[in-house]
Amino acid sequence: MDIFDRYAPLVQEFIYKKGWTALRQVQAQAAEILFDTEDNLLVCSSTASGKTEAVFFPIITKLLEDTPRSFAVLYIAPLKSLINDQFERMTELLDMSDIPLCHWHGDVATSHKAKALKNPSGILQITPESLESMLMNRSSDIPRLFGDLRFIILDELHAVMGADRGRQILCQLQRLGHIIGYHPRRIGLSATIGDPEGAALFLGQGSGRQTLLTRSAEDHPKMRLGVEHFFIEPESENARPLEIEQNVQGRVLPVLVDAPTENPRFDAGYEYVYRCCKGKSTLVFSNSREETEYTTATLRQMAAEKGDEDNFLIHHGNLSAALREETETRLKLSEKKYTACATVTLELGVDIGSLERIVHIDAPNTVSGFLQRLGRSGRRGTPPEMMMVIREELPLPNAPLPQIIPWNLLRAIAVIQLYLEERFIEPAANKRLPMSLLFQQTLSVLASSGELSPAALAGKVLNFPPFFAVAKEDYKELLRSMIAGEFIQITEEKGLIVGLAGERLTNSFKFYASFKDSEDYTVRCGSDEIGTITSTPPVGDRFALAGRVWEVEELDVPRRLIYVKAVKGKMEVSWPGDYGEIHTRILERMLQVLREDTVYPYLKQGARERLQAAREAARRTGITKNAVLRLGGFTYCFFPWLGTRSFRTVRKLLHHYAGELGISGIEFEGCYHLTFKMEKPGAEALPAKLLSLMERDGLTVYDLVKESDAPAYDKYDPYIPPSLLRKAYATDRLNLDEAKKRLSDLARW
Repeated sequence: MDIFDRYAPLVQEFIYKKGWTALRQVQAQAAEILFDTEDNLLVCSSTASGKTEAVFFPIITKLLEDTPRSFAVLYIAPLKSLINDQFERMTELLDMSDIPLCHWHGDVATSHKAKALKNPSGILQITPESLESMLMNRSSDIPRLFGDLRFIILDELHAVMGADRGRQILCQLQRLGHIIGYHPRRIGLSATIGDPEGAALFLGQGSGRQTLLTRSAEDHPKMRLGVEHFFIEPESENARPLEIEQNVQGRVLPVLVDAPTENPRFDAGYEYVYRCCKGKSTLVFSNSREETEYTTATLRQMAAEKGDEDNFLIHHGNLSAALREETETRLKLSEKKYTACATVTLELGVDIGSLERIVHIDAPNTVSGFLQRLGRSGRRGTPPEMMMVIREELPLPNAPLPQIIPWNLLRAIAVIQLYLEERFIEPAANKRLPMSLLFQQTLSVLASSGELSPAALAGKVLNFPPFFAVAKEDYKELLRSMIAGEFIQITEEKGLIVGLAGERLTNSFKFYASFKDSEDYTVRCGSDEIGTITSTPPVGDRFALAGRVWEVEELDVPRRLIYVKAVKGKMEVSWPGDYGEIHTRILERMLQVLREDTVYPYLKQGARERLQAAREAARRTGITKNAVLRLGGFTYCFFPWLGTRSFRTVRKLLHHYAGELGISGIEFEGCYHLTFKMEKPGAEALPAKLLSLMERDGLTVYDLVKESDAPAYDKYDPYIPPSLLRKAYATDRLNLDEAKKRLSDLARW
């Protein structure tokens, strides 16, 4: 009540109108920090726990006590839809005050922006891309717009922290602070932070302020989970009665789904998804846009076949703003029970009303993603609820060992158990050499500043926190390359300005984003066009497209072409990048799932039977006790149980020493296993042999990247010198230390 008494009267009135009888713990903690200190603040609390109100109640109170002379609050969010949603919520709160509220992104009317520019005051809600544009194109007006800026709020911090987008925001905040002469207080909001102390350090970088954390124990007391497994068959016989709810000790209860009344006419897995959604307000999450499109079309087809009403919606980033907003509005305001099929675009904190159930097609890649998606339901005092539906191709009778293990099912269980047992959430991926972002920020600073000497440019850019690890010699090499490519130009006074090629980039609105735009790369196999992907894998790597797996043979970056050949097998994680990465702890927990006999209460009958079969196969074959197994003849399979980066490192090690070890035909699937041919004896001792060879040679991670490699992952990588790309690849996409430790452990099995 002490905190409540310190709120402004209009805030107190808002609380009364909402019928709230008490403040939550996170709201009291945040208010104390914002009222009584000048520190930054990181609010870590579960979804729908009142984080937004926790920071805005005291901020609004402080603004009413001291009227700002410019924008006083800069709210940065990663999604337009999140800004639109928060704009509506804040409008209600600010309705009785004189504090202006402006939202600013590509879909906002010019007249709304012009009004805000004419009289900057109150709260500005903006995307990182629009802020980049403002810093570039309105640099001389920044002191007037932000001269009295007091708070910077980063919403959904976890969504950007491990990506170039988050590092871009840090650069922007550094530039903004340099222009206005001080660094305002920063506030981060997130429901799924695995390393709060690390997140606090990230948030405060360059601000000169201490960052304090809220620590709330207010979580959902229970969660309702279910996992079911189906084989993909032309005529499915998987329909089975679903168990009745049973009393289960602890926090996890099984999800109830009505038993089918007849054998499914469609794919059994999608029939099950349909039943999960029927009569409930539901979100169906997929791991890709393609799967989302296919799921939506399939569910609509089922509704038509069954004579049911089509209550299925869709939401992903490649849809128009109008269609996305229609989906959000229907979910939030309609009395109908809609089902929306979505990707990450509805994973974040947009208020879409009271959802009864989350359905997830296959397993989430991360614990963080699992929690974020689970938290979209259970927002009105009921436990959050999720059903994972795992679909797997039926293994052939003569299928090799790796293909009879249900990797997706194991990953689903591992993700759930890691959180239930350890409250584990992946820490944000660290990138020490973000070369693509360095290229972008160099052009952006030059475009906003005009002519700068090389020393002055380096002094500005290399002082941005994301570039602290970039050596001056490496930056000189980048600048020389940018001059040669006419991205920047040397003046007669020996200064640097944006060059002709740089102007072509900076004059496009697509320049403001640090992530890749929709100008995809076309994939061709011979004369056949296969489709498009958004990134360029290195030559020799693989990706999934059009239901098949392809290996890159040649890259034509200027023409945006990728030439491939078809290879056997399948891949479960779409190429490429940070968002598809799997943490090593998940692989370790998957191994434990195979080793233990635990009966997990959330598994349905099909999932329990499939897991039991997998455990029996693992024990018969020795997969849980031996890292290398013989598949027949000279073919072996290696199970390192490592996450994406360390698995990639082991794969590089095998290629590096393939000739000396007599290894050929190296194949791999995701980060689960590698197969290879080896005629020499001793394949079972492969981990020990690799360790011995590395020790003999004093191998470093940079030795694993060939001179011919130029792995382009990020947006501006095609413009980066190959030597810098190789250095960044070795530094940020390989993990030799973890790989060596795992090989040492496996050598003792």
